[in-house]
Amino acid sequence: MIHSFINKYFKNFLFFYKRMGNRVFVMVVLTVGVGLMDGMGLTMFLPLFDIAAGTEESAKEVSTNGQNPNSIVETLHIPVTLINILGLMVVFYLIKGAIQFVKMKYETDTGRFFMLKTRKRLIATFSEVQYKYFVTANVGRIQNIMTGELAVIYNAFVQYINMMQQVVMVLVYMSFAIWMNAQFAILISVGGLIFNFLFKEIYRITKESSRLRVTAANSYQGLIIQFVNNFKYLKATGLLHLYGSKVDQNIEDIEKENRKMGYMGAIAGALREPILIIIVCAVILLQINVLGGSLATILVSLLFFYRALTAVTFLQLSYNRFNAMIGSLENVEWFEQELSKYKELPTGNIEMGFLSEGLELRNVQFSYGKEIILKNIDLTIPAFKTVAFVGESGSGKTTLVNVISGLLPIDSGKFSIDGVPFKEIKLKSFQTIIGYISQDPTIFNDTIYNNVTLWSAKSQENINRFEYAIQKAQILNYVNELPDKGETLLGNNGINVSGGQKQRISIARELFKKVQILIFDEATSALDSETEKEIQSNIDALKGQITIIMIAHRLSTIKNVDEIVLMNKGEIIDKAPFEILKKRASGFKRMVELQEIG
Repeated sequence: MIHSFINKYFKNFLFFYKRMGNRVFVMVVLTVGVGLMDGMGLTMFLPLFDIAAGTEESAKEVSTNGQNPNSIVETLHIPVTLINILGLMVVFYLIKGAIQFVKMKYETDTGRFFMLKTRKRLIATFSEVQYKYFVTANVGRIQNIMTGELAVIYNAFVQYINMMQQVVMVLVYMSFAIWMNAQFAILISVGGLIFNFLFKEIYRITKESSRLRVTAANSYQGLIIQFVNNFKYLKATGLLHLYGSKVDQNIEDIEKENRKMGYMGAIAGALREPILIIIVCAVILLQINVLGGSLATILVSLLFFYRALTAVTFLQLSYNRFNAMIGSLENVEWFEQELSKYKELPTGNIEMGFLSEGLELRNVQFSYGKEIILKNIDLTIPAFKTVAFVGESGSGKTTLVNVISGLLPIDSGKFSIDGVPFKEIKLKSFQTIIGYISQDPTIFNDTIYNNVTLWSAKSQENINRFEYAIQKAQILNYVNELPDKGETLLGNNGINVSGGQKQRISIARELFKKVQILIFDEATSALDSETEKEIQSNIDALKGQITIIMIAHRLSTIKNVDEIVLMNKGEIIDKAPFEILKKRASGFKRMVELQEIG
């Protein structure tokens, strides 16, 4: 009951409190301090009015209807003189200024802390997510949340803090106003509630538009990712304008909601002050003509209500702006919950050492939902041996390699490394000994050195390891012939180098890491025959030094492996060296004949 009540009415507060802790309350206390000092400073105007009028009549009149401001000065045992009153006013506002400085500085530090923690929290949580979840996730939504939405929620944080502070200021000033004239304060408060009710529909429309804008923004990010990734195809086939029109429609959907939120903000901004003035004027007339109040007592309270109404104005403005960002807040919160739900399953605590025996799978099964992808997998991969997986598309080769590399957890069966059950091994320690090279190698938009060493410091040891790695990958001469050598920039996705050089740089990276298992996932299928032979010589040179696992469509690249594993429909149907498998497996023999391999 209490839990549901808190989630319903304090959901946004909990979102920020989880990330900032007691910093929220510190900001509230500082805001109260600012409001109190401002209120105390305002009360000093009232004795000034008395001194200026040269009479005690106004003070007496106030004391019969509310509180006498002079009592504050008298409580401090300070004579009511012009110098003393002005001095007190200066002191109150100096203290207010000091607290205001501390408050604003603290808000800045808290805002940076909030963003730092939110960004790091998302990155850390995303890093722990299951690969099985990632392959089916909406990439556009992920990118939108990790980039655009994080910028939006900082503004949401600013507006929410402003709201909290304005609520505090309203309460402080209302307390002073009630202390001065309770009747007038109550009437204004009733008018304020009516005023807030009038804006309820504006807030609802703004929230709805915010959520629709976020949905459209997620789609936009997905479209842009595809637009960039498929640019060559779209350009070559004259489809850029067709695809561009789809993106244009998505942009129009986003701006439609932005425009609607802007209109709601304009309506709220235009009506806010006139309605407030109407309420104040109506209450003044009611109290004087109907309730018999005096103008002097009303003006005393009005000093505080001027501040309170200003705070209400800023509160409503911040609230409407916050509503415009509520969709982003919900999007980020959903993403965090989603990532937590699909967090990597707990692994063992045994650190992976040197691979000495190899990997073993017995009666392993894996499925996506109800669809069985791998079944009855029995396989042994001895350490320092080279094993290749072949088979038609959809036979389960890549899925099996993903299981071996720890990306996908098995549903049943046994998977062990050096005789130790996989579930007892610390996953991260195992994956650090794995190197992975795909058909489209991973190249960062940075220098050759940083691509190979992954931004390792340029110590003599690392430089020596870098040179050793590029030598083993057979690109040492190529790198030394470049004007900038290892500092040569590779460009976006390695645009400044050939496909073969990208593969060699990827191999060098894995050798720099000192991996013990090296996976080639159709690494040569996109290369020309000459370059393929050169990369093949790189692979052959590594045989016997590390454990090599290959997925290949081009059978010419796997003629020299120790064992070929033939797969079909998620099962291993045979395994043997190249020549033996060609003789006894008709399916493999047909593949060899089709590729005209001697």
